[in-house]
Amino acid sequence: MSNKNHINTTSIIVYMRQIALILLACILLGCSSQPTQFELILATTTSTQDSGLLDVLIPLFEAESGYKVQTVAVGSGQAMKMGEEGNTDVLLVHAPASEAAFMENGFGKDRALVMHNDFVIVGPAADPAGIMGKPVVDALKLISASSETFVSRGDDSGTYKAELALWKKAEFEPKAAVPAWYLESGQGMGATLTIASEKNAYTLTDRATYLANNAHLQLEILVEGDNALLNVYHVISVNPDKWPKANYDGALAFIEFITSSSMQKIIAQFGVDKYGQQLFIPDADKTDAELGL
Repeated sequence: MSNKNHINTTSIIVYMRQIALILLACILLGCSSQPTQFELILATTTSTQDSGLLDVLIPLFEAESGYKVQTVAVGSGQAMKMGEEGNTDVLLVHAPASEAAFMENGFGKDRALVMHNDFVIVGPAADPAGIMGKPVVDALKLISASSETFVSRGDDSGTYKAELALWKKAEFEPKAAVPAWYLESGQGMGATLTIASEKNAYTLTDRATYLANNAHLQLEILVEGDNALLNVYHVISVNPDKWPKANYDGALAFIEFITSSSMQKIIAQFGVDKYGQQLFIPDADKTDAELGL
């Protein structure tokens, strides 16, 4: 055998040994050809993000489960659109009627009640439309009649869907003819509150996001406590029968986590130390019927 052939043979042997060592390391260390199985995409609402709740829950879930969570905070409608297109694994949303349609159309596999808080109407302390303490429908009628500025999210969020339903009860259709006093931010709840504050205007918001941002706002809660203002959150897994690449195991792990008694206690306590009240009421031990849905 020539020296050249000897060198080539030696190189091949070394190369094969290196490959064998790499394969052995992968077996011993648990290497995976599908690292995405340890990643979970959560599509959720801006209210869970802006309130700071996810800053508490997500690190706990990652530490407990080993999953790395990619959070996409959008409106509930956009979150469900992501689910319909197979671009997320699990959803945390607050638009019950749309959620029911999402499930009926086969896009969701599992759906569980998580928590609720409420919507409130906030506005300037001077309250030029005179809505303080009024039932929500009456308050909206007063805002409309007085042409005082109202800032809507104007997106496909659960808050916007709730707002439109309330305006309909107040016999006003924002989409039919948009008056000058009705402004659409096209942004999340935190940004919409900021705009309303800057414009000395009214807006509909979930209580949690308002309380989390109140220090920077010139807005007061003027309408609250109406049964029509209930704001309910569910967690939903994307249907793996429709989207086989969805991380269904991860979605189930998140559902089990957020509805567990330990996490429900954390949800119950969230915000109490800072705001003197609960921002969310845990509901995993209840049914939709008990909440009037």
